[in-house]
Amino acid sequence: MKLVHLGLLAAAISLSPLAQADEALAKSKNCTTCHGLDKKIVGPGYNEIAAKRRAEKGAEAALAGKIKNGSKGEWGQVPMPPNNVTDAEAATLAKWVLSIK
Repeated sequence: MKLVHLGLLAAAISLSPLAQADEALAKSKNCTTCHGLDKKIVGPGYNEIAAKRRAEKGAEAALAGKIKNGSKGEWGQVPMPPNNVTDAEAATLAKWVLSIK
């Protein structure tokens, strides 16, 4: 039983740096200039985006496309400009955003 608990603890610890790394990626790409974790700045908070999109089929790919190419009209009149990210970075950011509760 202790081995199970240790395994779960090790998994939780190993995931924590990943979440921090994805938040660091968002900061390095200036995403947090317009989006807060749990509040609207210029665009919606990441928690709002996740709540709206999480259950949608193909949400991760769709969100990655919006991150890379920008979007307009979905969250109001201020468009989100395209971002200088690779496809892999956009996918990483989308996965991270959708994991936020």
